[in-house]
Amino acid sequence: MIRRGVVSAVLATGAAVLVLAGCSPSGGSTSSSSSATTTAVTVPTGFDPCNDIPQSILESEGQTNKHVDNSQSNAGKTLWQGCTWADADGYASTIQMTNITLQMVRDKHFPETQAFTINGRNAISSRQVDNADPTACTVDVEVKGGSLEFNLTNPSYAPKTGKQDTCQLARSLAQKVVSVVPAAI
Repeated sequence: MIRRGVVSAVLATGAAVLVLAGCSPSGGSTSSSSSATTTAVTVPTGFDPCNDIPQSILESEGQTNKHVDNSQSNAGKTLWQGCTWADADGYASTIQMTNITLQMVRDKHFPETQAFTINGRNAISSRQVDNADPTACTVDVEVKGGSLEFNLTNPSYAPKTGKQDTCQLARSLAQKVVSVVPAAI
């Protein structure tokens, strides 16, 4: 149930083109999860990535041109709600609340999966695109009922960030954003 369409779309068209065109991943491909894992049919509430991330955090990362990016897969059983931003000279990010749990991510055995914590919350990073593309990385941070998901694409030609590790950029962004997520979520 992990969506790879966002990362594939950005890699195919470039971060600047994605933002200018206002693309959405709603047609993205999905993978199925373990049948033993139950997915909540709603997105976790209490934090809205589109409105609750302070502008100062987005500016510090060069993330501009916000576009709403809500999608679903698996006949509406897997949901994402959030927004996409980009830096024309750096990486693009999609930050969404999803009903995908960290266990569901682990069950997929994606390449370069690493568990860690952010502000006391369990988190996991992985390369969820075909061929473990180093220009893309996903970080899921545990929240009640799912995760706060960060999908980053960092084209190698991006002058500001193209030479930096995409998973490290994703972890850094997640660290900043999770610091403002209410503890009760």
